[in-house]
Amino acid sequence: MPDQSIPEAHTPALEEGASDPAPFGEGLSRRKLLSTAGATGLVLGAAGGAVGYTARPAEAAPLTSLGADQVMFHGKHQPGITEGLQARGHLVAFDLAAGAGRKEAAALLRRWSRTARRLMAGEAATQDDTDVARDAGPSSLTVTFGFGHSFFARTGLEKQRPASLDPLPDFSSDHLDKKRSDGDLWVQIGANDALVAFHALRAIQKDAGSAARVRWQMNGFNRSPGATSHPMTARNLMGQIDGTRNPKPAEPDFDLRIFVPSSGSNDPSWMANGSYAVVRRIRMLLDDWEKLSVKDQEGVIGRRKSDGAALSGGTETTDMDLEKTDAQGDLVVPINAHARITRPDQNGGAAMLRRPFSYHDGFDGDGVPDAGLLFVCWQADPLRGFVPVQRKLDRGDALSRFIRHEASGLFAVPGGAAEGEYVGQGLLEG
Repeated sequence: MPDQSIPEAHTPALEEGASDPAPFGEGLSRRKLLSTAGATGLVLGAAGGAVGYTARPAEAAPLTSLGADQVMFHGKHQPGITEGLQARGHLVAFDLAAGAGRKEAAALLRRWSRTARRLMAGEAATQDDTDVARDAGPSSLTVTFGFGHSFFARTGLEKQRPASLDPLPDFSSDHLDKKRSDGDLWVQIGANDALVAFHALRAIQKDAGSAARVRWQMNGFNRSPGATSHPMTARNLMGQIDGTRNPKPAEPDFDLRIFVPSSGSNDPSWMANGSYAVVRRIRMLLDDWEKLSVKDQEGVIGRRKSDGAALSGGTETTDMDLEKTDAQGDLVVPINAHARITRPDQNGGAAMLRRPFSYHDGFDGDGVPDAGLLFVCWQADPLRGFVPVQRKLDRGDALSRFIRHEASGLFAVPGGAAEGEYVGQGLLEG
């Protein structure tokens, strides 16, 4: 965990050229339905959900900012990369069905893009909407699509496979379950409302129809926006502030580190403005971690647990003094501290944008929690971003005793779709 963080068959009428039917009866969008709810007596609670019907018409309360916040689907980059952490997330990988190839993949990405655009706008799915999110607004929903290494052979597009998508090397901390790793296609879903996120997951899975089947799926969460008195860096399940040194979009070299340039790159042209996502399911051995004193936990990380400040002093954003020693002459930030090892200036400038979700999948037979981090990091080149940092962590990270990497995937995430286009169109129709 580098210290860098911010099926059901589809209907042929939904293929290219089909028009989107009106989502609600008389052509009302969910947004318009909400705005006119007062005329029908529907009352919205403070959180934006329907709480009942009054005996007489009443004015509808507006959606709170949590529900009303909307992310645009079309743009230079795909959504779900630079946006803030969302309260709920789903990661799901698909494999193309036997006999499905480039044509079927293109039709699938067209359906998925249409559905993602509608749901992110707070509208119903194109066909057979389940009404799970009927009362909610967009809730910062994002849907992001990527291609795995195996996708290119399945579709006859091997010559378009980026060199940066070569399989990740083996790491000593790996205990990987192959059934929960990799995949032809990858979808990341995030939202600030759990029902909105699930609604999108179900719609995407139904849209896959007979073209693809789920390979694996994982559920995650973060702190809800507004749960703290002021905006702050997230905490993980170890209780540590996690993401202090994440690259910031305002930094002059941010795009160079995170996104594939539109020219002057070794990547194929269809990856322009795209990025590479490394996905790891990292189990935290919480019973062992929680036996440590707070002081020992801070020594493992190299930062104070209370406020995320480096052990060398200052605030969370104060630069870490790697040479500072205590009265005994020992380094204040231990030589094997996680935050020291993962610093870009200790890894040849290697940087990545971390955008993870925490997860908890219950307890095993001994009562040990199956919990940890759904680690998702973004970079322009994983061989210069994730790989060198993880190799260094393998050689002596103090945190490695308390985590276990159990699943892994690397996905090429193309740039955003322009109006009237779908994600991956440059690859699948180029």
